[in-house]
Amino acid sequence: MVDAATVETVLAGQARDLGDGFVVERVLPQIARRTVGPFVFFDRFGPTDFAPGGGSDVRPHPHIGLSTLTYLLSGEILHRDSLGMVQAIRPGAVNWMTAGRGIAHSERTPPAVRAAGSRLFGAQMWIGLPQQDEEVEPSFVHHEADALPLIAGDGTRVRLVAGTLAGERSPVPVYSPLFFADAELAAGARLVIAPEHEQRALYPIAGKITLGGRPAETGKLHVLGAAGALELAAEEPARLLLFGGAPLDGPRHMWWNFVSSRRERIEQAKADWKAGRFPPIPGETEFIPLPARHPAPADDRTVPGSA
Repeated sequence: MVDAATVETVLAGQARDLGDGFVVERVLPQIARRTVGPFVFFDRFGPTDFAPGGGSDVRPHPHIGLSTLTYLLSGEILHRDSLGMVQAIRPGAVNWMTAGRGIAHSERTPPAVRAAGSRLFGAQMWIGLPQQDEEVEPSFVHHEADALPLIAGDGTRVRLVAGTLAGERSPVPVYSPLFFADAELAAGARLVIAPEHEQRALYPIAGKITLGGRPAETGKLHVLGAAGALELAAEEPARLLLFGGAPLDGPRHMWWNFVSSRRERIEQAKADWKAGRFPPIPGETEFIPLPARHPAPADDRTVPGSA
């Protein structure tokens, strides 16, 4: 049995209203834990039921210095960006957008899905880029579910969405050692999480599981210790998200949608968005204005990294 002390931190999400009644659970960053590996941000959205005619509309907004990972459990989102990419994402597929020196994008419920009504449930994460890659050219990739490695065991199915795990590698292009996976366990199944990545966390989203013989509460982030293999056991059919990797190569400043190792780069990005110097998104006319202050208790959130 795995000692429960291997769970370093347990975090509940904090509700954030993104507008029009669309509420997300902000899991990272929090004061108690800013990052897990290079993951500097984690929002769980939904499950939210939209009546016919309703949907989600995240208007055009900018990013620098990070990659975004969007993963759905149900529903559909239409991504548009300033590279001219237009891509629908559905459950099990992955949208991976690298902002680098700067990109803008929108995320909306597609018209046909909006007309019929839908349930939206998923996660979006931000991954900080290594300092040498913070200003890379922006890019976007999409992979359908059947292009992602599936690690199957006795009553377990683990879809490796990004990075490396258990000898498998996702086709998503990443800039540092990391992993993000979607795991499903049948009742009575066990899953071992090897210590192949320096930092690891799990987020149960359905069913009952135990970690080291103790319940791992659904809807809370469990940050794991670095040493030793950890064993999960499912008391009933269960599903969870797993992620982590190597820490960032130094602290990062976060302000709104911007991440950088240099505070002055954040200020430049703020000025560029306010002045309309980010490239436009074809087919979009709306945009989210630069906030007067950061929409969080502190105007600047500095996240740690390795020395």
